[in-house]
Amino acid sequence: MTNQNWVEPNPHWANHWQNPQYRLISIEEAMMVALQQVPGHVVKAELEYDQGTVIYEIEIRTHDGQKYEVKVDANTGNVLRVKLD
Repeated sequence: MTNQNWVEPNPHWANHWQNPQYRLISIEEAMMVALQQVPGHVVKAELEYDQGTVIYEIEIRTHDGQKYEVKVDANTGNVLRVKLD
């Protein structure tokens, strides 16, 4: 019996920057790192490719209503930038 739903792996995906093999921390871990820098509530988190680096862009709303953008390196977990939006 064969599995009719089986699909041969896409070779493009193996080298694509969104492939999980190219990041060492999860989006949840990145959100925790960002919240240590800017306490508040995460309103948006996404994976991006910026100038040759895979990063998480985390948007945080503080308790006083300000919105910050925190960029976290997806491989090291280091905060690359904190910006008030």
